Amino acid sequence: MSKSILKTERLILREANPSDKHFFYELLNSPKWIKYIGDRNIKTLKNAEDYISDKLINSYKTNGYGLYVYELKDSHKPIGICGFIKRDYLDSEDIGFALLPEYERKGYTYEISIAVLNYGVKKLGITKIYAITTKENVASQELLKKLGFNFKSIIIEPDTNEEILLFSRGSEMK
Repeated sequence: MSKSILKTERLILREANPSDKHFFYELLNSPKWIKYIGDRNIKTLKNAEDYISDKLINSYKTNGYGLYVYELKDSHKPIGICGFIKRDYLDSEDIGFALLPEYERKGYTYEISIAVLNYGVKKLGITKIYAITTKENVASQELLKKLGFNFKSIIIEPDTNEEILLFSRGSEMK
């Protein structure tokens, strides 16, 4: 059983666990994940299970937070991920989110992101929160603006050497 983090009107946010491998296999191979986030080489369910252990569960243990699964409250079907990531090249956490294509444009990511931002500030004590996205991902840019983020700068992502947009929200905003 995964640790529940928070609940909203329609959603439950919880820690990922190895039994989520089918969901992660589907999400990480969805067209928008590949296009905007990048291919994580999740070609088998075992790859998905390793990703959950190595990236998500490890982050919970190391950082005390990470990317969490969010599921529909009524059916407990996992539909997306949302949470915080600590990147070496940023001086504070950034929020990340992704959603299965069939659940887009229903307000789920906005609903869970507001709750996650509040959790980050009130429970984790994060006062400055970043977000990154590609120039092409206009939907994420619009959502970030709706969540109160402001464009900060263009930075070079060290792993891919590509230009990405950096947004920020919090105490360092001017």
